[in-house]
Amino acid sequence: NTNANSGQMPHHKPFRQPETMSRINHQPIFLLTSTPWRENSLRLEIYSRDHGRIALLARSARARGSELRGILVPFVPLLVSWYGKESLKTLHRAQWQGGWAQPQNRQLLSALYLNELLLKLTLPEDPNPQLFQHFHTAQQAIAQHHNPTIALRHFEWQLLHAAGLAPDCRQDDTRQPIQPHQYYLIQADHAPQAVAENHQSPLGITVSGSLLTAISSQTLTPQHNLAQAQTLTRLFIDHHLPEGIKSRKILLQLNELKKPNPFQAA
Repeated sequence: NTNANSGQMPHHKPFRQPETMSRINHQPIFLLTSTPWRENSLRLEIYSRDHGRIALLARSARARGSELRGILVPFVPLLVSWYGKESLKTLHRAQWQGGWAQPQNRQLLSALYLNELLLKLTLPEDPNPQLFQHFHTAQQAIAQHHNPTIALRHFEWQLLHAAGLAPDCRQDDTRQPIQPHQYYLIQADHAPQAVAENHQSPLGITVSGSLLTAISSQTLTPQHNLAQAQTLTRLFIDHHLPEGIKSRKILLQLNELKKPNPFQAA
């Protein structure tokens, strides 16, 4: 047929590729959040190795008899396939990859903390395979009690670095290399500044060059001042997340409940 008025061929809508053309198969992921969606589905936030943070719709995942009900669990590695071109993609298949049991008690809060950090400090569909591996290592260390404090600090710093929120710890504010026996003032929006060991400032903290080098090179050991390493990472996290971390607040509340009541009769 031709257009009677113009003599031209009629206009057709451009061919749109079916969503299955953009399918991702067998991608290693961690489940970050899962919320009910409509009648019996779930809306998932996942962090994947090669595609970053992705929003997925798991259709009928809450339906009785759904094979997904026992698979879509957080804190353990999964393999999933999905398709779609929109921001909310559709889950096609999921399977447990094997690895370790889910964390319990206090470790559960640490694992939740990691998930919350990743949600708040990453952008959607911004892949970072190295960060995924650090997250994998940290979740495994928490679940299996393998130096979880060190794994937490390493992951926090890698996440801050990936988000562009951590300073370059190879040199100070005068572009001199960081020296292990020198002390530095660390502020949220400033390069390390060489100071005396006993220097105090309300705007930051004073740490040794050896600690800066260890945390930035992922070589912390139990011999390092891990409490100071926690203060260091928290300085940046609190600065960029002023609303706070929910899982940390829960942990503080639990710690308060565990404190002995001085007014309670013995």
